[in-house]
Amino acid sequence: MSRSVIVLPDDSAQPILDAINAAKKSIRVKMFVFSDPALLDAVVAAHQRGVKVRVMLNPERRDGEKENGDCRISLTAAGIEVIDSNPSFDLTHEKSMVVDDALALIASLNWQTRNLTETRDYAIVTSHQHEVDEVMQCFDADWNRTAFTPGDHSHLIWCIGNGRQRLGQLIDGAKHTLFLQNERYQDPTIIEHLVRAHSRGVKIHIMARPPHKLKKEKLIEGVSGLRILEDIGVKIHKLKHIKLHAKLLFADDARAIIGSINLAPGSFDSRRELAIEVDDPHIIKRIHQVLQDDWTNSKPLDLSDAGLLAELQEYDPNVAEDLALPTAHSGKPK
Repeated sequence: MSRSVIVLPDDSAQPILDAINAAKKSIRVKMFVFSDPALLDAVVAAHQRGVKVRVMLNPERRDGEKENGDCRISLTAAGIEVIDSNPSFDLTHEKSMVVDDALALIASLNWQTRNLTETRDYAIVTSHQHEVDEVMQCFDADWNRTAFTPGDHSHLIWCIGNGRQRLGQLIDGAKHTLFLQNERYQDPTIIEHLVRAHSRGVKIHIMARPPHKLKKEKLIEGVSGLRILEDIGVKIHKLKHIKLHAKLLFADDARAIIGSINLAPGSFDSRRELAIEVDDPHIIKRIHQVLQDDWTNSKPLDLSDAGLLAELQEYDPNVAEDLALPTAHSGKPK
């Protein structure tokens, strides 16, 4: 099969390890966070058997937290070329790999042990040469600090680039159903497209993280986006059995977008992100089953005023003011 899907944590890290272990000539890795020991060992072993390995790592998060220091030390000590991701972007959130110029992995997951064992995540493995070539071209451009312009006919979905447009097109094209799994629902344009889809009769199911899992500075946008969708009748659930890290849109049991893109303005406008749209029947069938199981193993998010106050008061003492929630002391000013 020219494309396949990896579902985490169900499939474990083994398919990724198999791809690394099969490399004969070259490996390109571009990663937001890289810390899993097994994947690190596999990449080092590939280098030691003569594979040309290049690794590009995001240097730090928005808050300045550096998570790739130990990985950089280990890779550099092994003689592997490692550089920071392209400084033209606020950060590089893309999670990709190219093996032997012939196979590409496009994923939502970081190469962290928890993303391999504890979170709902997805990756698409493709050997479609035009898709592999795009991932390579962007990697090489970012490596060399040159411009990468995928153009209007890009096969893949890039940020900064065509990300918001391509996700909007998938939502606009939905006729019957939309399932979304994402950590953030903050982008006004995407929210608008979802509202319009609901208004024309599309049945929308959203799986999101609980509000207290949002970063405090993004709480207002995140909660407001979800409440707008709930107010018009969209069902919003949180997973019970597993943590959510996926970035997935699934339309009409026929088309899916999988990748690194959160539904937030920063992802579209200032970060390097990558996703892919697929319609392969075997992939669609697998994702459909995973989503049905996840929806069964989920429960509604309590986005009521009382529910948000109960969940967030300890997390954010100013939550009532931040979200304009009524309290026992609320009243009209005298």
